[in-house]
Amino acid sequence: MNSGRKALWAVRESGLPTIVKPCPDCPGTRHRPSGRFRVNANGKLLDVWLLLRCAACGRTSKVPVHERVHVNSLEQARRVAYETNDPAMVRDLTMSAALAEKNRYRLDWTGTWELQTDTPFYSPDDPSPFTVLTSFELPAPVRVERLLMLGLGLGRAEVRRMVADGHIHLPLGLETKAHQDFEFTVGTDPSRQQLGGTGQPRRSAHES
Repeated sequence: MNSGRKALWAVRESGLPTIVKPCPDCPGTRHRPSGRFRVNANGKLLDVWLLLRCAACGRTSKVPVHERVHVNSLEQARRVAYETNDPAMVRDLTMSAALAEKNRYRLDWTGTWELQTDTPFYSPDDPSPFTVLTSFELPAPVRVERLLMLGLGLGRAEVRRMVADGHIHLPLGLETKAHQDFEFTVGTDPSRQQLGGTGQPRRSAHES
């Protein structure tokens, strides 16, 4: 279904994910970035670690980013970012799924995002169809069903009914965890009864 009207939804960043891994000093498993790197040079070889802090006991631990790499194998701007504790580099590596997989820890994205839907906001009761362009400021995995519930102000059962009836046209399954931009169409039936809930321009989310 094509629509000339478009709404913009944005998954906005509200925090960095928690790094979940055992702490050597306490039973805690949740870590936050300290905002710093440690860089050690041994001749022409470099080791770089992202420094974390245990949320329970405050112990500092290290996540290997580069191990025994030749100094010339890293771009100068990247080396400087490590040496100056560049916040953008800390952010990118804290969110890196590849780094998490390499070091065998899990990222908890709870409380890291909120959904903004006010540019403009169309009600699901609107008799004219519209296309929703959904963009992500961060790679938080968010269930498509959860996005629809927040963005349209509807309950789970109503969202599922609208998808089953063809009033919502999705490129992804409801249970899919999206983390990249996508779009979908809402085409409402003017004869259907008014839905409960009207939605709000801006909502916070504490689960993905």
